[in-house]
Amino acid sequence: MTSTQTRPRTDAAPPRPVRPAGKTPLYKRERPLWMLLPGGVLMLAVIVVPLLVGFWIAMLDLDQYTLRQWFSAPFVGFANFTEAFTNSPLLHSIWISVSLSVLVTAVTVPIGVAAAISTQNRFPGRGLVRSIYLIPYVLPAFVVGTFFRTMLQPQGVVNSILHTDVLWLNGSASYWALAGVMIWTSWPFVYLLSLAGLQAVDNEVHEAAALDGVTWWAKLRYIIFPYLRGPLSLAVIISILHNINNFTLPFVLFGIPLPSSVGVMPVLTYIASFQSFRFGLSAAMAICSLVIVAIPLFVYLRAVKLDTGDDAGPNRKQRRADRATLAAAPTAADIDGARA
Repeated sequence: MTSTQTRPRTDAAPPRPVRPAGKTPLYKRERPLWMLLPGGVLMLAVIVVPLLVGFWIAMLDLDQYTLRQWFSAPFVGFANFTEAFTNSPLLHSIWISVSLSVLVTAVTVPIGVAAAISTQNRFPGRGLVRSIYLIPYVLPAFVVGTFFRTMLQPQGVVNSILHTDVLWLNGSASYWALAGVMIWTSWPFVYLLSLAGLQAVDNEVHEAAALDGVTWWAKLRYIIFPYLRGPLSLAVIISILHNINNFTLPFVLFGIPLPSSVGVMPVLTYIASFQSFRFGLSAAMAICSLVIVAIPLFVYLRAVKLDTGDDAGPNRKQRRADRATLAAAPTAADIDGARA
């Protein structure tokens, strides 16, 4: 009687190795967390410690009289925060800063995108045009503020060209003057990020669109704008944060005291600290500003999923599915028994 031997199939998938119990998974073993120690120490010294000190100062009645012994200054709890929202123009400053930031960002985004598209293709003098576009961005804010302060004087260049006598540096017109200057200085940043996004578009895509006879609007909508989604999202969030925290430009452009229509949060905090010498109150204002700035940043991080750890390994749901697959997979002994 001849015995029949069963040969193993060569095309069968190799058995999946089973992770021994207690062994650290691969996605965790590939995290050398000790390499984060220098950056963590630096972040602790530069960000966390000053933030905690500022929050502690906001809890004290710290002024010019108690500054020398500020560790023993009277503890007032959240009284400075209450005063900031009730007996100071903080809410008005928040409205001015946020509205200015949103307005400037909404205007600079289309200007920056249009400038990037205009210099995308090669033409004689493109390098010169790109350099000219960057002039408002590379000039120091102090120089820009001094320059426009001279132009916006009652007898300055702006009123002479417009044939008006508007007080741009005082009154309600100051809001629009500051918005215009901030737009002039901010749009090249959007232009830079948009230009970087346009460089990622493959030339074959443009050639295929030209061969298919795609109109310019369809090309912008279905080819260029999808490539600009990431860079423009980053440009919008950085522009909003920068415009909210812009201190130098309104300080140099209008001086102290600021008109009420341009009383932004950074200058208000400066006045409370270095003119009124209410250091506890100014620290409370600064913490409120930090919270306001953190809101759009958190929204952006959630939108791009930078804080979910997608690149650090599988998430909890995927790990649970992997464990179920490993449990259901046949072991090596089972496979040998089936072959026998």
